[in-house]
Amino acid sequence: MAAGQSLDVLVVGAGPTGLALAAQLHAYGARFRIIDRNLDRARESRALAIQPRTLEALFPFGVTDELVARGNPGVQLRMHLPGRTVRLPLFDIGVTDTPYPFLLFLSQAETESALGAHLAAAGTTVERGTELLDMDPTAENAYAACRLRHQGGSEEEVTARYVVGCDGAHSTVREQAGIGFEGYAYPQTFVLADLEVDGLEKGAAHAYMTEAGILLFFPLVSPASWRMVAMRPPGDDETESPVELGQLEEIVDRYAGDRLHLRDPVWMTDFRLYNRGARHYRAGRVFLAGDAAHIHSPAGAQGMNTGIQDSLNLGWKLALVCRGAAPDALLDTYESERAPVGRNVLRFTDRAFTIVTSRNPLLKLARAHVAPRLAPAALRLPFLRAAAFRTISQLAIHYRRSLATTEGPHSPRHGPRAGDRLPDSPGDLQPMTAAPGYHLLLCGHHEVWDTDGIAAATGGRDHLLHVHTLGTSGPWRGITHCLVRPDGYIGYRAGGTDLTGLLRYLDRWLPRADEAANSDRVIGSRPRRSRGSRGPGGR
Repeated sequence: MAAGQSLDVLVVGAGPTGLALAAQLHAYGARFRIIDRNLDRARESRALAIQPRTLEALFPFGVTDELVARGNPGVQLRMHLPGRTVRLPLFDIGVTDTPYPFLLFLSQAETESALGAHLAAAGTTVERGTELLDMDPTAENAYAACRLRHQGGSEEEVTARYVVGCDGAHSTVREQAGIGFEGYAYPQTFVLADLEVDGLEKGAAHAYMTEAGILLFFPLVSPASWRMVAMRPPGDDETESPVELGQLEEIVDRYAGDRLHLRDPVWMTDFRLYNRGARHYRAGRVFLAGDAAHIHSPAGAQGMNTGIQDSLNLGWKLALVCRGAAPDALLDTYESERAPVGRNVLRFTDRAFTIVTSRNPLLKLARAHVAPRLAPAALRLPFLRAAAFRTISQLAIHYRRSLATTEGPHSPRHGPRAGDRLPDSPGDLQPMTAAPGYHLLLCGHHEVWDTDGIAAATGGRDHLLHVHTLGTSGPWRGITHCLVRPDGYIGYRAGGTDLTGLLRYLDRWLPRADEAANSDRVIGSRPRRSRGSRGPGGR
């Protein structure tokens, strides 16, 4: 996008959230720029795990295979107790509706590298060393006026229909928009390091839970073999000196004994954690996503994943509105769909974090003696592991109450509902619906569908509406039609062959348009899933 032109979207922040948003905007042909004040992408691990739903959501951009190839699918947990180690399976529960039934351990640096390479190959430049100084979202001509400062000090005025803040916890966009950021800081101090560890079984995550606190090791591939996270022992919280290897060794000796040897640290730091959420995700022409909208503890590896899914809920909506293919009201569904998800993540991570870090005597006793004995028995129950997996993996997120979700007449009692994510089975449904746009799935014997009537119903929408006849192999019993939104969630579902309700839905959210008016926009193609992309545990 050339400097000086009016933009559809200015993306501020080029972490995983901003990069994913840029990938989707590019796929839909939006005019956008992505800027970041930092001169380089993250080189440290930072966020270290990608959830199954995020891998699914990134598949349409052709980066998921690369992420899986770079990462380490973690399927085992070692819980270290006094005198014994309990081996706990986590995700070997026979999940069949996702091609990625595992938690992928991969450093944020590698995630950003893969997304950045995808954008570069598509001709998109991430403008690093470029900072948003200020913006006026109420400028004339329905554009926000933004002032940027480039490396070297030169300034530039740009206008954009929308500005999206993906610029983290200290978001300039959020501050400029006047959106409150409410919450609190946790009292504990933590240390974090990427390093090598001798004496630790490879290929599994390790947890040491004691009355004093917790010590965790997660397997990585790069930039080091292990990520260490530990709570500073009581009385050591106020240390302000730089973290040194000797301090980490003292903490490990206290929590795990002297069985482990630390060496070759790549990155060491200490930090405090916060639980804060934006009062709103939108203020006029300004949107927030990722850490700019919510920050919390890393419990359950939810942060980066929630941010990426924020952006992939928003990107297609912005692009379709900007190209005139959808009404402005579609943008209102971003906050109504994603803010409840953000609030749930804040609550979930807060509860989990409190349980494992509290210095309350009863919780300390439970953490050190009760939970380690009950958890192995509980996790051996398949239905409990399945429920935990669906929650943590974010596969259970749905938008059933959204204005952009409609359950039509005679809907089947079983199978995914309107507002649910489209599962991958049967028949590799996710690759089938990966091309940009909406996808209409027709289930039931082929002869029941009037192809001429369907062509008439979809006329004027061919550039953004794809039709698939599944026969009897769909996820619903009987004759059903289903419209899948561009983000992989079901927007409309009904039983039978009467398309009246479907047409009403399309007229509201994807009205007919003159294809010639959109001929200057390029719509991307659908990626193909390689045979190896499912990773360990795939079908």
